[in-house]
This record gives sequence, C-alpha cells and structure tokens, in this order.
Amino acid sequence: MRRLVPRSLAGQAFVLQFVAIVVLVVAAGSLAAWDARRDEQRSARDEVVAVAVSLADAPSTAQAITSGAATARLQPLTEQVRAETGMAFITVMAPDRTRFTHTNPTLIGKPFVGTIAPALDGRVFTETYTGTLGPSIRAVAPVRDSGGRIVGLVSAGITLSTLADRWVEQLPLIGLVVLVLLVVSVAGTWAVRRRLLRQTHGLAPDDLRVMYDHHDAVLHAVREGLVVVEKGEPVLLNDEARRLLQVGDGADVPADLPSFVTERREIRDEVHVVGDRVLVVNRVRVLHRDGERSAVVTLRDRTELQGALGELDSMRVFAESLRAAAHESANRLHTVIGLIEIGRAEEAVRFATTELELSQHLVDRLTAAVAEPALVALLLGKAAQADERGVALTVTEDSRLDDAEQAPLSGHEMVTVAGNLIDNAIDACDRDDPWVEVTVREEQGGLMIRVADSGPGMDADEFARARTRGYSTKPVADGSPAGGRGLGLALISQIVDRHGGTITAEVTYGSVVTVVVPSRSDRPTRSGREAVRA
Repeated sequence: MRRLVPRSLAGQAFVLQFVAIVVLVVAAGSLAAWDARRDEQRSARDEVVAVAVSLADAPSTAQAITSGAATARLQPLTEQVRAETGMAFITVMAPDRTRFTHTNPTLIGKPFVGTIAPALDGRVFTETYTGTLGPSIRAVAPVRDSGGRIVGLVSAGITLSTLADRWVEQLPLIGLVVLVLLVVSVAGTWAVRRRLLRQTHGLAPDDLRVMYDHHDAVLHAVREGLVVVEKGEPVLLNDEARRLLQVGDGADVPADLPSFVTERREIRDEVHVVGDRVLVVNRVRVLHRDGERSAVVTLRDRTELQGALGELDSMRVFAESLRAAAHESANRLHTVIGLIEIGRAEEAVRFATTELELSQHLVDRLTAAVAEPALVALLLGKAAQADERGVALTVTEDSRLDDAEQAPLSGHEMVTVAGNLIDNAIDACDRDDPWVEVTVREEQGGLMIRVADSGPGMDADEFARARTRGYSTKPVADGSPAGGRGLGLALISQIVDRHGGTITAEVTYGSVVTVVVPSRSDRPTRSGREAVRA
C-alpha cells in the first residue's frame, strides 16, 4: 500500500482529489438519473389527469352514456385521443365498473379492474395499479350530467414500461455529461498537481511539517526583528519585529508598516525612528528566476544605546542649568520675602508674577497660532530649556499653522523635525551672543520650518556629511567627531525625503536651516523624484 500512495504532497493531493471527484461525479450522475425518473412519473400523473378530466368534463361524454350508445359514440373518440396523447388506455365505464370503451375491444362490457371509490365520491385521483395491460399510472375522473349526477367514470393510464423507455432514453445524455465533467475535473486536478509539485519542490507532507516547525522555532527564538516581504507586501513578522514596530499580536500582518519595509532597495545599517524606538535596519533582496519577488528585513533595537549616549552628552548641561535655575529661584524667593517684610506686598506680587505673565503670553500666542498641540508643547519646552542654558529662543510672530490635519507632516514628524533643528541650533549658537529663532508657517498648502541661530553655520560639504546617518559635528573628549552619535539631521532628512520636501542651509543674518514640505497633492511621484535626483 505504501508503494501505491505517492510520497510527495502534490501526488497525495492528486489522489485524494481524484477519488473525491469520481465519487462526487458518480453521485451527481446517479442523482440526475433518479431525478429524471421522478420527473417522468410526475409528468405522467399530470398527463393522465389532464386527459381523464378533459374527457369527463366534455358534455358529449355524459350525453353518450345517458343515451345508451356510449360504446358506439365514445370508442372511436377515445382511441383517437389515446393515439394523439400516447396513453396506454382510455376507459369510459358505468358507475358499476362496466366498460364502455377499451384499447382491447374484447374487454368492452367487462368490469373495470382498479379503484373507483374516490371517483364515485366526486373526486379526481391517481394511483399506480396493475391492470390488464400491466402496472400503470392511472387517473379516474367522474362524469356528471347536466344535473350534477355522476353517470359514469373516465380512466386514463400510462404503463410503467412506457415511462421506463422514456427514462432510459435520457441516460446516454446524462452519461455523456458525467463523462465530460469527469474528464475536465481530472484534467484540472492534474494541472493543480503540477503547479503544487513545482511550488513544494516535490517534498512530502512530513518534510514540509519539519521545515515549518524549524522555521517557526527560528522565528520565535532569534532576538532580532525579522520581516519577510513578498511582492512588496509584508507577509510575516516574528515576535521581536512586532515589538519593535509596535504591532499587536495576531496572525494578521498590518499594511501600515514603515516605508523601509516595502522599499525595493538594499538597506545596510540604516538608522530609522519608529515611534519612540531607534532601529538599525538591514534589507536583503531574495532573487528568483523571474526577478525579485521577496526580501528579508532585519531590525536591531538601538533605543537604549542611543538614549544612554544622549543622556551622557546632556547630563553636564542639564546639571549646570538646574544649578543656575535653583540659584536664581532662591534669589527671587528672598527678594519676594524681603519686599513683604518691608511692607511692599504689591511690589512683591508684581515681581513674582512678571515671569509668569511673560510665560503665559507665550503659551497663549502659540496655542492660538499653532493648531498642533504636540508642536506647541515642544516649542514651550524648548523655550524653557534654552532659557535655562542662557540662550534667547524666540518664536517669530508670523508663525502660524491653522489646520494640523491637512498639514503634510504628522504631529510626530513635526516634533522630530523641529525638535532636532532646535537642539542643533542651541548647541551651535555663538556663546557670546546666544540666540535661536524659530518659524513654523504654512506656505501654499505646504509647511515651512525655519530655525536660525547665531552660530557660524556649515558649508555645503559639512552640511552634506551632517545629513549622513551617524555623523555629528559635536566633539568628544579627544576632539574627534563623535561618529555614530549624530542622528538629528539624518532623521530630519529621512522624513523630508519621504514626503518629497527639501532641506537647505545658508548663512545670512545667522546660520539658517530651512525645511519645506509640499502639500500632499503637490508632491512628486516616486519616479519624478528619482528623475530629479538623476
């Protein structure tokens, strides 16, 4: 038996499908034949009832019976009707069963064989009965005179042998249809077998199961995020990839994954920000005979390392800022207490609330002008941070964003762009004249973010290097560039490029970096952007 059962999955599937098709087709053919026979019997009952009722309701039939010349007048008529309708017999009889007509003239005058009681009660009925001509389906109808009295009966019938001949005539057609269905089904199953054989490389079900078990174990055990992409669409994520991309558990693969998953290009150690995580991304294409169809994307979490580097870099600055803020707060508190002690309470209140009024004015102006709450919070926070570090940060009066939902950047993307630009400006401004100026404004449906500072700025080559992932102009202890720490301009460039925008740097009244992102309707297509780059 093992030799008769194919080893490959495709062969086993073919055998199972073939058996199922044969069973189904044969069952369907048998059902069709049985249904044809049942239809013939139903049609025969309708025919005999129609003939019997037609003759019984004819006024000439009742007149012939009551006149005493029933046989002479009705025998030719019933034989003519029988020949035209294909009936086996048509018998007109008296209520006492005496035949007036019959297909066999020698039986005229003899009693009718069969049931007549329902007809004598005035009802038309059918039955299957074995009479002088053999088993037949017959109908019996009462004949009434003008006064409604039953004066006779009419019986019409078709023999079962005649019905069997009609049914047998349909069997060749049913058999031909069954044969065609069987051939077409087997041919389709064979085509499916060949395709399945190519796709499974002739592997047996046990082989495929072992491969799947190993594949599933590797996906769950590996500590890197892994995404499998097929024809430009993600089809598989392991547990770590779901965690890093902030995708919930479940069998479904979401369609709104970051763009680096579906981009058709090689990626080597690129740094991307997804939510609150910094990821190092690699993407390797898998080539097939008919071209690239799939790819594997790996993700490594760099969030904790990046956070540690950022905290280490800013720890000293924050410590100094807090120390200065604490000293300044103590001086203000002593001044307020002193004014109260000398009886100048109003001046104490005015002195204590001056800074609060200035801060509230900035909050009110930004809340009214900028419709994105996250961006407002960022600007307020950066203003406080800059003040702690002794930098004058201003938001220009022409800053305005009326509709955040129609903006080309999301709130998170605006925070990323503006926050990194402001951080770079605060770090780079001239310490003898530290100032930073921020402008966020809608322009022709797009968005412009400009950050200027009092620093020396960067030339074109240095700015191009700063936009490279991992490059930083901030020095480390030995004075060399802090390679691998800089992500600000790189992350900004990633967002700007993705939305078809531009980022420029110039030195005019200060070092000015401008990001312009067009509206969604004005963005160039992918091919258009590639043509511009070329």
